[in-house]
Amino acid sequence: MEENSIKNHNSQIQCECKCGSNQKDEFLENLCKEYKPIKDNLIQMLNEVQEHYGYVPMHAQQVLSEFLNMAMAEIYGVVTFYSRFTLKPKGKYNISVCLGTACYVKGSQKIMDRLKERLKIEAGETTKDGMFSIEETRCVGACGLAPVVVVDGKVYGLCTPDQVTNILDEYREVELNC
Repeated sequence: MEENSIKNHNSQIQCECKCGSNQKDEFLENLCKEYKPIKDNLIQMLNEVQEHYGYVPMHAQQVLSEFLNMAMAEIYGVVTFYSRFTLKPKGKYNISVCLGTACYVKGSQKIMDRLKERLKIEAGETTKDGMFSIEETRCVGACGLAPVVVVDGKVYGLCTPDQVTNILDEYREVELNC
């Protein structure tokens, strides 16, 4: 019985991208095949969705809601509770600025302001080209290097607002040389 419910469910999983193809979303179809339809699997499945898409899109929440027989409100509650998950796509390069006490005292807000100015976005947003997103974080555990900026896990310690331009240029150059 369980296998049939998954097959029936998977036949409804459609691609939600802007390509207009209306093809099956193979990732979600395969994800539902990997797990049993029990609530205990929600967080692991959300982790895989976040990893695959870079965020948790609405259509994935709907698929998980149906598959796990959970209300959309429950899924949304979990997604918004854990900082690991995001409802908006992040840029190819995610920039985190630590605004914890040590970093803030040493000028991290000025770094954040410079990033916002240079990228023309606010914290929590992604540039129009999808290249960069910025987020505010609290204490990354590198207080001795304050202020700290982290780009996809790479830590830039003792950072200054003037270095922000160099950091952005470094990642733009990587893209040009690909």
